[in-house]
Amino acid sequence: MQTEEKNTPEFNAPNKLETIETSQPLIYPTPDNPPWNGWTAFGVWAASVFFIILFPNLFLLPYIATQNLNFSDQSQLLEFLKTDSFAIVLQIAAVIPAHILTLVLAWYIVTKFNTYSFRETLGWNWNGFKIWHSLVIFVSVYALAIILSLIFGDVENDFEKLLKNSRTAVYFVAFFATFTAPLVEEVVYRGILYSAFYRKFGVILAVLFVTLLFTVVHIPQYSSNSIPDYASVITLLLLSLTLTLIRVKTKNLLPCIILHTVFNGIQSLILIFEPFLTGVANQPENKIAAIFRFLM
Repeated sequence: MQTEEKNTPEFNAPNKLETIETSQPLIYPTPDNPPWNGWTAFGVWAASVFFIILFPNLFLLPYIATQNLNFSDQSQLLEFLKTDSFAIVLQIAAVIPAHILTLVLAWYIVTKFNTYSFRETLGWNWNGFKIWHSLVIFVSVYALAIILSLIFGDVENDFEKLLKNSRTAVYFVAFFATFTAPLVEEVVYRGILYSAFYRKFGVILAVLFVTLLFTVVHIPQYSSNSIPDYASVITLLLLSLTLTLIRVKTKNLLPCIILHTVFNGIQSLILIFEPFLTGVANQPENKIAAIFRFLM
């Protein structure tokens, strides 16, 4: 009886799961071979920019409605947004939920709704990168920023003006510049965008595209009356190129996040303690301290 059962077709048939696993092995994505295409990557980037525009407006509208402002007078409205301390805080604080929503969307795309590992798909290894590398790069770029400031002159951009009118806004900037901006921006630019465009166009075009896009998006905040602060913009361009090349070299996103966090963290400390510093108010390096304050 036992022998007959063993000879039946049902007994001898291979397990369906084993057949599927043998004939169709599961291939996991890698940082340079992601499970999304260029259009999806561009859509995530566009959504991140949209959130940064949307949330400040959502936060501001109820408050503006109580101020009896003339909405037809654009100059009056802009001046109010730049000088009213509570309006400034609302604009800055709104960046945090925008970052959170962007990160949720990025997680959905990267993991295919929890099908793949978020960290493994983006690359979560050091691969030879060290913390001291971040410090050396920081000192080098900061020194270059001082030189560029001396060459192009000191330009007080619109973002610096906002922070001068609200100390509370300074603390909000220090928080998200250190804890949310490095993660969100690196996931979007050096993670999702670079990976998709590297696979489609190769390393050179992917590096150029991501580097320039990251810089161009930040130009408005480093401008005054539509005139760019050239020292800040060039410094940001070089920093963006450095971060992208680190992604190329290590084939992992984690080193980019670490370097971005070190940059923003040190600059956040400078931003917080700047009023308490004595004897350096007129030094060039103090004038350009805002260059890295808003690396989102």
